[in-house]
Amino acid sequence: MEKYEKLEKVGEGTYGKVYKAKEKTTGQLVALKKTRLEMDEEGVPPTALREVSLLQMLSQSLYVVRLLLCVEHVDKKNTTTGISKPILYLVFEYLDTDLKKFIDSHRKGSNPRPLPPCQIQSFLFQLLKGVSHCHSHGVLHRDLKPQNLLVDKDKGILKIADLGLGRAFTVPMKSYTHEIVTLWYRAPEVLLGSTHYSTGVDIWSVGCIFAEMVRRQALFPGDSEFQQLLHIFRLLGTPTDEQWPGVTSLRTGMCIRNGSLRILLVQFHRWDLMVLISYLKCSNMIQLKGSRPRQLWIIPSLIILISLNSKNAIVSY
Repeated sequence: MEKYEKLEKVGEGTYGKVYKAKEKTTGQLVALKKTRLEMDEEGVPPTALREVSLLQMLSQSLYVVRLLLCVEHVDKKNTTTGISKPILYLVFEYLDTDLKKFIDSHRKGSNPRPLPPCQIQSFLFQLLKGVSHCHSHGVLHRDLKPQNLLVDKDKGILKIADLGLGRAFTVPMKSYTHEIVTLWYRAPEVLLGSTHYSTGVDIWSVGCIFAEMVRRQALFPGDSEFQQLLHIFRLLGTPTDEQWPGVTSLRTGMCIRNGSLRILLVQFHRWDLMVLISYLKCSNMIQLKGSRPRQLWIIPSLIILISLNSKNAIVSY
């Protein structure tokens, strides 16, 4: 990695760190994604392997960030342990910001202003072309959000990045994990516990991103899976089995019947319960029977039944 000069750190997460860097001979700007390889039997993190393999397949597209190089590098010895740890560097083309920062720059500061409609249209077109490219190659991204969409402000270019949670999908669908996608952009079928999903989870995320570009704030900013569903159903309505076949049997402890959301919560987390009580009280949809609200969370086998379509829903236990 001696051929690159690190200029500044531009990101950090559980995967490692991302640096803005420059190739010394050509002056080309690149992004270096540094992933430390732990010295155990697991070797390279599966997210890194997955991202490399998917990017090699997808990065010929104009709408997916290009992987230029993949290099394993041995770090300098730790002065305390005397051990040198291997590091995996992914070298990407460099774009100067991401869509989240771009939206924030229009929302905050001394001159808040909406994104121009032509800019929104262009970004949405490029995002859809990138998603179409992924899906046509049998790949679900599964973590589409503004932070994972890189932007060149001067050229008006948007590219999909961060395929660490991406994976190939099959027809017919197979079972996948439901712990995907940042909460605000997670599709309702995933929130309801489905492990059989397909390209629709990415399309839902695209819709949320489109709305965020227009509104300059998230459309469904939930703090938990349950609150996320409340946001979605409050705006869009609660789906019925006629509208969405099989929705009534998606999640244990949560069911939807007769056009209303009926939720059975057993041993519910304290925070989610307080969110629920606050939400319903503010919406004038709750009458409490029995113990005071502050006592609810200490009941170990708490059972709550709510109907959001009811004018005065009853919470009982």
